[in-house]
Amino acid sequence: MPENPNPNRARDHLANERTFLAWVRTGIATIIFGFAIGRFSIALREFMKLQGLDSGTPGLTTWLGIISTVGGVLLIMAGLGRYRKTRLQLDTNSFEPAGFVIAIVSYLLGLFGLVLAGYLAYIAIFDK
Repeated sequence: MPENPNPNRARDHLANERTFLAWVRTGIATIIFGFAIGRFSIALREFMKLQGLDSGTPGLTTWLGIISTVGGVLLIMAGLGRYRKTRLQLDTNSFEPAGFVIAIVSYLLGLFGLVLAGYLAYIAIFDK
């Protein structure tokens, strides 16, 4: 049986795979969230049309849904990139913790959350 220079190699790679799957789950949840926002917007627009009302706000909701859906896909791609980079680093014993990817994802999701909060505040204040 060959000697394994790193007894934690399998554990490290399995942890990397679990982390990638967390990125995938988050991306899928974000995609589904965006799809739900978009579908709700379309349903709301049709409901208002049946009531004989016109509303300009569902258009923004559709765009927020599209942004969320695309963001979910980008999260999955960022997770894949991070997984591959970490796998290579683990194989070459040159592992470096994530810095930029984590920061950019955090800032973008925070910004998206603020946009959604602002949109909800706008609807609560101006769309009566």
